[in-house]
Amino acid sequence: MKKVGILVGREKTFPDALIQNINERGKGKVSAEYIKLGGVRHDAPPPYDLVIDRISHEVPFYRATLKRMALEGAIIINNPFWWSADDKFFNYSLARKLGVAVPKTVLLPQKDYIPGITSESLRNLEFPLDWQAIVEYVGFPAFMKPFDGGGWKNVSKINSLEELIKEYDQTGTLCMTLQEGIEFDQFVRCYCIGQEDVMIMPYDPRKPYLSGEQYVNDPNYLSPELTVRVVHDVRTLCSALGYDINTVEFAIKDGVPYAIDFMNPAPDAELQSVGAFYHGWVTEAVTNLVFKRLSEGARPPQYRWDALLNPVPMRTDVVASVAEQSTRTVKPRKTATKSRAASKKD
Repeated sequence: MKKVGILVGREKTFPDALIQNINERGKGKVSAEYIKLGGVRHDAPPPYDLVIDRISHEVPFYRATLKRMALEGAIIINNPFWWSADDKFFNYSLARKLGVAVPKTVLLPQKDYIPGITSESLRNLEFPLDWQAIVEYVGFPAFMKPFDGGGWKNVSKINSLEELIKEYDQTGTLCMTLQEGIEFDQFVRCYCIGQEDVMIMPYDPRKPYLSGEQYVNDPNYLSPELTVRVVHDVRTLCSALGYDINTVEFAIKDGVPYAIDFMNPAPDAELQSVGAFYHGWVTEAVTNLVFKRLSEGARPPQYRWDALLNPVPMRTDVVASVAEQSTRTVKPRKTATKSRAASKKD
């Protein structure tokens, strides 16, 4: 029997529904359960064939354990190696190269550092920062937020240079970005499951969490043309980054969808938060993904963003065979980067 492990934090309704779905569909051939972990031996076989990770980004012990399981052939959703290396500033830079609209963004040096980092350690840093040049590029209003984080934690709306410096002085050791604020006409958050299945959710980040007013089920919220573009951009980003579960947020202004957040590999799916319709959709979509991945079997992690940045790599005698392999692995398609299902033979 194939075993599926669910690694979670405080959420309840989504993992419960997922376990029930998988067990009902598995009919004695696939079973799902919550994972229990203690001391993990470095030479132990993985106890699960597939693990859905919802919390290891916040618990280093979990992250190290998942890397160990992946090494031994377990399927981990999402890839713990890439998720460890990823950050939002890199994602903005990648999105721009892939033709996805993003707000103007500047990475800021940390305000404070851990003990042991002295002025001599920071000789390569410009000091003082040219704040005027930064704000002239980004403009106001702007948002200051961590370059690696989520859940709208430590996010500040900035309306002046004085506010910027005041807020920056409170950020401690966090590495922050300053990003152009898009005064949006529409806002959507999009589930992307398996790099292919996309659900566009009208979403208002200004409403309180769990107010029941953040998400609205309106299939006609976007125009047909804008829907096509948003779906294309979602698939492009998630395929490039290799995330099998993710959400992408767009602030839409004057018909242009600006991708403002797309590093959410453990997106909110709780019933009380997203509502019954979206909760049911994502539960079913992730269940489908589980059975699809189990049928495909484990395979080495594929980091695909580099091939998308360089679809026709420079050929030399040394790297010719690698370039040929990269060209075969990533092939363009009319609507978006191709799905995992279409790439099984590559």
